[in-house]
Amino acid sequence: MATRTLTPSATTADSSNDGTRPLWWRVLRRVLLVALVGGVLASPWWGPRWLSTLEFFRVRRVVFEGMRYTPRSEAMALLKVDTTQSVWQPLPPLAGRLQDHPLVQSVTVERQLPGTMLVRVVEREPVALVRRKGGRLDPVDGAGHRLPIDPTEVPMDVPLSVSADSTLMHLLEGLRSSEPGLFARVERADRVKSGTAPDEFRIKLDAFVVRTTPEVTVARFKDILPVEADLARNRLRAVELDLRFRNQVIARQP
Repeated sequence: MATRTLTPSATTADSSNDGTRPLWWRVLRRVLLVALVGGVLASPWWGPRWLSTLEFFRVRRVVFEGMRYTPRSEAMALLKVDTTQSVWQPLPPLAGRLQDHPLVQSVTVERQLPGTMLVRVVEREPVALVRRKGGRLDPVDGAGHRLPIDPTEVPMDVPLSVSADSTLMHLLEGLRSSEPGLFARVERADRVKSGTAPDEFRIKLDAFVVRTTPEVTVARFKDILPVEADLARNRLRAVELDLRFRNQVIARQP
């Protein structure tokens, strides 16, 4: 049998001649088929293997959910699914193959009978754009790993950084996942080295710069919020909030 490669939105036409059968025949056949499938599924050892031989359960469509950055064509190439295969094939190998893509963090594959494979993907999210020599911008994830995404083709609202410092990227990932509103305000994030002084993070928000140590946690970073609110109530403006001192937030005004 010739192999026809599926596209993510591809479907295959039903080759049966049901359109020429009486309505009662079509209804009866579907009722019998449902009853047969129910009985077969009650036998997990041999049921799926037998069902996989039926043309009725050939893969007709592959649906992806959760993919923004991963190209569909690359995902399909890794899945290696076509119309000669059955939806009753083992699913873990399919998920394992797609897991090899550098943009995929986790993946699950489900059946939607009679002929659809549903692929749910959790992608590695960019948390910063790191400027390289020559002005190129590389998206990186929360571990500081470069992601194969072209920012000129896929718009992303993430801060700029001069380096893919893993500790700093981990902080940005924490903000992105637990405090998305605060993360959306971050315009730039850098690790700054100044002679013999300890390293510090300088994170530019929309209105001011936050200075903190590399040991900062998301919970500690959020200490800027009540201070910012208090300044706003008193109609004051800060150009810098300093978190480098234990249990303190120092606001420096212009």
